[in-house]
Amino acid sequence: MTRRAARVLMVEDTLSIARMTEAFLVQAGYQVDHVETGQGCLAALEQGLPDAVLLDVRLPDISGLEVLAHIRRQELPVVVIVATAYGSIGMAVEAMQAGADDFLVKPFNADRLKVTLANALERLALKSQVQALREDFGRATFHGFIGSSLAMQSVYRIIQAAGPTGATVFVTGESGTGKELAAEALHRQSRRANGPFVAINCGAIPHGLIESEVFGHVKGAFTGAVAARDGAARRADGGTLFLDEICEMEPALQTKLLRFLQTGTYMRVGGETLEKVDVRIVCATNRDPMKEVEEGRFREDLYYRLHVIPLHLPALRDREGDVLEIARALLARFSQQEGKSFQGFTPEAEDLLLRYPWPGNVRQLQNVVLNAVVLNDGPLVAAEMLPPPVNSRGSLPGQVNRATLPPLRLAEPAPSDIKPLWQVEKEAIEAAIDAFEGNIPRAAAALGISASTIYRKKAAWEAGEGESLGA
Repeated sequence: MTRRAARVLMVEDTLSIARMTEAFLVQAGYQVDHVETGQGCLAALEQGLPDAVLLDVRLPDISGLEVLAHIRRQELPVVVIVATAYGSIGMAVEAMQAGADDFLVKPFNADRLKVTLANALERLALKSQVQALREDFGRATFHGFIGSSLAMQSVYRIIQAAGPTGATVFVTGESGTGKELAAEALHRQSRRANGPFVAINCGAIPHGLIESEVFGHVKGAFTGAVAARDGAARRADGGTLFLDEICEMEPALQTKLLRFLQTGTYMRVGGETLEKVDVRIVCATNRDPMKEVEEGRFREDLYYRLHVIPLHLPALRDREGDVLEIARALLARFSQQEGKSFQGFTPEAEDLLLRYPWPGNVRQLQNVVLNAVVLNDGPLVAAEMLPPPVNSRGSLPGQVNRATLPPLRLAEPAPSDIKPLWQVEKEAIEAAIDAFEGNIPRAAAALGISASTIYRKKAAWEAGEGESLGA
């Protein structure tokens, strides 16, 4: 706001004072509108907001204090300077207490008027700047993210700036930091927000099937292809395609992806015609992509094609006090889902959450809070309710302290009783899923692993790769 651009609404019923004051303001470069009554002021405010209101307290219809109360009740972003006659200082004090920015005592000279108005407008401009900075740097939530740390404020700003563009974004960060959430936030910030968001985890799909998952296939392209199928690229047409764990993509498919990025066209597995789509690519990895390039596992030209806007998600241990903000939000959500009565954490539990390094990041924190909610109830989550390794001192409710038990002697199994490790793991996971009636996140929390691990292993089992999996 500049002084010459500022518009002042003067509310004054004495015509001689109004003309003199208007002359002072016009000479100083202000635009001036004049009304004589309080109702006239309220009507003028309805038509458009000025930068400042020069308000006489004594008006012929309603008190200037009533007009001031209306302005502050509506939270209108305007400067209000009240004018009172000499001998009415008490009313001026009352006006300041009611929210006036400053006051003038009649009669006032031109210099006093200009200085008072200029100072009040400058304070309004500074207040607006501070509010803008608070909105930009003080966000506690953003498109599903929770956390007000400086590290996350940088993430929010990049997403906000990059979202509306069509540029490819390369998201990096440890497992569990929220890379897919970042991709979804970029999609919602973009002009494609009304289009589809399609996510593919390149590390969870068997290598022999990933090309079909991305580009689709025609009927009879391979054994089991009993019908033609659209790939993720076609399903994401007009929207965003998120390629998670991009560094897991096999080299042959990297070449086809590079061609797709350059031309916007692709060919289905077994197909003979080119198809064209319009998608925005967001990719992610928990590896160091430059190291993957240097060691020959990821194409350098593809890396530079994808690495237009880098976005690094900080580890939870590097996010100051965000762990408590996230834990409280998760506790409220899971308590409602599970019908529990938790309202917060005890100070000892919060201390454990703050001191734990969280190698699994937000995903691990989510599993820990869900575990505590499912297996306990009460007004507060106590330290002993947190599962190991966050709380390494106690055991979970219903668990036996093994240190107090006598040594357990097992009968030696016969060779025919020994099962492959992958099969034992598969049976344990399936039993947990059955125990929780198909709720995979709850089963994962009980097993102490992430839900994505179960989804990945189920996909591998269904593809017939169980024999190659370890624990």
